Amino acid sequence: QVQLVESGGGLVQAGGSLRLSCAVSGRTFSTYRMAWFRQAPGKEREIVAGISWSGGSTYYADSVKGRFTISRDNGGKTAYLQMSSLKSEDTAVYYCAGDARRALGVATNREAYDFWGQGTQVTVSS
Repeated sequence: QVQLVESGGGLVQAGGSLRLSCAVSGRTFSTYRMAWFRQAPGKEREIVAGISWSGGSTYYADSVKGRFTISRDNGGKTAYLQMSSLKSEDTAVYYCAGDARRALGVATNREAYDFWGQGTQVTVSS
């Protein structure tokens, strides 16, 4: 069974930075597409960023382009989300998601991901 464990969330002032990590237990992490989603109170879960298994393709929601960077370390079985210039509207629970079906490219829909972490809270104070 694949397990995803997020870390790195917390409270930060507007304009600050945080780096989220997602440690994955699967044996073939290098073939997983990965993504970060977030869910704010009263809102739908939305994709923030996604990355292909090779790391060669990435996707960013318009709201985070130029501020967030998704990356992965296949040897260390970890995905990252570097968040900079944080805004109050970035406050949400952030979830790491993985797709173990050896698919190409980046998936932006929730249904493409079959493994999810427990979520980590990010709170940005203004």
